[in-house]
Amino acid sequence: MDVGTMWSETVQWLQVGGGWVLQVFLVILASLVFNFIFKRVLKRLKSRLEMTRNPWDDSLVDALQSPLSTLIWILGISFAAEIVQAQTKAVIFEAVDPIRDVGVIIVITWFLIRFAKRVEENIILHSREANKEIDVTTVDAIAKLIRISIFITASLVALQTMGYSVSGVLAFGGIGGVAIGFAAKDLLANFFGGLMIYMDRPFAVGDWIRSPDRNIEGTVEAIGWRLSRIRTFDKRPLYIPNSTFASIAVENPSRMSHRRIYETIGVRYNDAGKLPAIIDKVKAYLRQHTEIDQSQTMIVNFNQFAASSLDFFVYTFTNTTDWIKYHEVKQDVLLGILAIIEQEGAECAFPTSTIHVPEEVSIDIKQKGQV
Repeated sequence: MDVGTMWSETVQWLQVGGGWVLQVFLVILASLVFNFIFKRVLKRLKSRLEMTRNPWDDSLVDALQSPLSTLIWILGISFAAEIVQAQTKAVIFEAVDPIRDVGVIIVITWFLIRFAKRVEENIILHSREANKEIDVTTVDAIAKLIRISIFITASLVALQTMGYSVSGVLAFGGIGGVAIGFAAKDLLANFFGGLMIYMDRPFAVGDWIRSPDRNIEGTVEAIGWRLSRIRTFDKRPLYIPNSTFASIAVENPSRMSHRRIYETIGVRYNDAGKLPAIIDKVKAYLRQHTEIDQSQTMIVNFNQFAASSLDFFVYTFTNTTDWIKYHEVKQDVLLGILAIIEQEGAECAFPTSTIHVPEEVSIDIKQKGQV
């Protein structure tokens, strides 16, 4: 068989029934090429936009990569399926149109949710890099509300696309809401508990909190719609349902304005005459200390006659609220007070006992010792 005969037979086969196979192949090949081109373009565009300070543009490109690739394949495969259906009249391919429409809705929803998440992350990251204060809890709450809104809207659009009546679905939701509310009352309690945390803001992500009512103390790592995660000081994760915070008192030491130094110091009874001078010098020392807030209450006074000491107490506040720096300031203050006591020739007291021995007993002891 010569070449001319082979070519004519090939053309005849394509004209009779094999043309649609070539069309399907070309559609799949075009999808592959478009997918490759768009991936390369988005990759280069992303590398350039990451150098900008705008959190929106690189978030858009980053969120678009995977959904766009999926969208290209959905459209390509659906077009190829339509070609096959037109030629074969197979019943199974009649569902191509609704499946494609729902697939497009899912891809768009996926992109919008990814975009909201990327914008949230970039806003927090850029603010921290620029040393700007940002309320992470508020940003997280807004991003979650946006993602929930996108999901609900996409679900209603998908139901409408598949032929379901949205008004009927909403009516069913209103009737079934009561039953669902009773069945999932704990879930709803936690949801509204999380909502109250976002609105009342007793604490935020990163705050150190504790509760005198429960054994809860640690740093807030995340505030979800059902539960919040707290990292205890021994690095254990503590997961607490949000409804718990509606019935307990929560203390937030992270929002303290000052930290207090409240110490009682005792000197010996033998140094009673030196105590007034020690108290005056401790007051003067605290008034000139740069880490002590002079606008807050400051008390240095003789307090009580203790069993082994004459006690005076120190009551004052530091400028810092940082836990580590506070202890450094407190250490400096206590060492300064100790130095003042030593400068006055006095000593700090410690528990002692004095035994009075009658003179006759001491003589007998001496005489027995001589024997």
